[in-house]
Amino acid sequence: MTKSEKLFERAVKVLPGGVNSPVRAFRAVGGNPRFVSRGMGSHIWDEDGTEYIDFVGSWGPMVLGHSHPDILKAVQTRMMDGLSFGAPTALEVEMAEKMIEMVPHIEMVRMVNSGTEAVMSALRLARGVTGRDKLIKFEGCYHGHSDAMLVGAGSGALTQGEPDSKGVTKGAAQDTLMAQYNDLASVDHLLNANLGQVAAVIVEPVAANMGVVPPQAGFLQGLRSLCDKHGALLIFDEVITGFRLAPGGAQQYFGVRADLVTFGKIIGGGMPVGAYAGPRALMEQVAPCGPVYQAGTLSGNPVAMAAGLAQLAILAAQPEIYQKMERAARFVADHLRASARRYGIRLQVNQVGSLLCPYFTQTPVNCFAAARTSDTNLYAKYFNQMLFRKVYLAPSQFEAMFVSSAHTQDDLEATVRAAEESLAALV
Repeated sequence: MTKSEKLFERAVKVLPGGVNSPVRAFRAVGGNPRFVSRGMGSHIWDEDGTEYIDFVGSWGPMVLGHSHPDILKAVQTRMMDGLSFGAPTALEVEMAEKMIEMVPHIEMVRMVNSGTEAVMSALRLARGVTGRDKLIKFEGCYHGHSDAMLVGAGSGALTQGEPDSKGVTKGAAQDTLMAQYNDLASVDHLLNANLGQVAAVIVEPVAANMGVVPPQAGFLQGLRSLCDKHGALLIFDEVITGFRLAPGGAQQYFGVRADLVTFGKIIGGGMPVGAYAGPRALMEQVAPCGPVYQAGTLSGNPVAMAAGLAQLAILAAQPEIYQKMERAARFVADHLRASARRYGIRLQVNQVGSLLCPYFTQTPVNCFAAARTSDTNLYAKYFNQMLFRKVYLAPSQFEAMFVSSAHTQDDLEATVRAAEESLAALV
């Protein structure tokens, strides 16, 4: 029995499902999770010493790879002066200034502790400033596990949300309306059916929690126009795309202005942190300036701020990193498509910037319904073939592959060789 297997036996006795976040349990792909002991650059090692090329990267924030020396130095230096104070520090100010410098259309930032908290707080702010209760989200887009966002798909564009988790009341979810990603008509229907009642439309600019689904031409621009027409706020959930698609995130990459933007652990170099940001007129409605309450003892934690500042400083100074990562992701995507054609496997590969996802389907994937046509059993077999060949992918069909600036050409070539062999084994 391996060390990971022994650890999992212990874990299931003391942690629900043996994990602290559901997808880690490997239930979608079979087998037992690997317990990771360390990471360096584009590689991770499990407790048994097995080395993998890593395309999870802590679910996105390790844009510079694991254990970057500048980030480690910043953390080590900061922690020597204390871990947490529950009081203001200079680093919070420096981080907000750096974010405002890099991201278009934001003038103020509020630090929080996770992407979930950032989204929850941004939605409360949207309701507070508009005086409206209802929200529009998109089927298949994930915005954390706050009650209002745990809503499953209705039977049509006009159907109100129903709770998608036990413990979430209908009251908590009834004001969340479900639209279809890349379908402006579904948003228009909801706004017209709920005139003057919708506080905000929240969207992942690239839907990266149903794999990777890019916005079709005009979709994000159309959302901006519809929100302007109906007096609703447009919220970009950039927990994944922020500082990954471009130095200024999706607003810069797509040239579309959001009213509020949420960020996650990428602004902490992978440490637990989040933020929401927007124009001064909106953000000054947050306590203590305004009537929308939100607080957090650990918000702006100095160690997380030090790590995040070190990472953002590199990304701001070296924008060519983004072109490098996009070329690397395209290299992998192109080879996956070519290998699938050779073996007659139905495969769609979506890629935006440094994000990509293979879907085992013949249907072009431009929405959640299309994503769900993917053969998840075939993905599970592919995942385990790749794991056997020491390439660590997300243990779920509906997650992204994350390319980092640390992935070398040797890594990429080893990955496409492993993919070729893995796809051949599926035939």
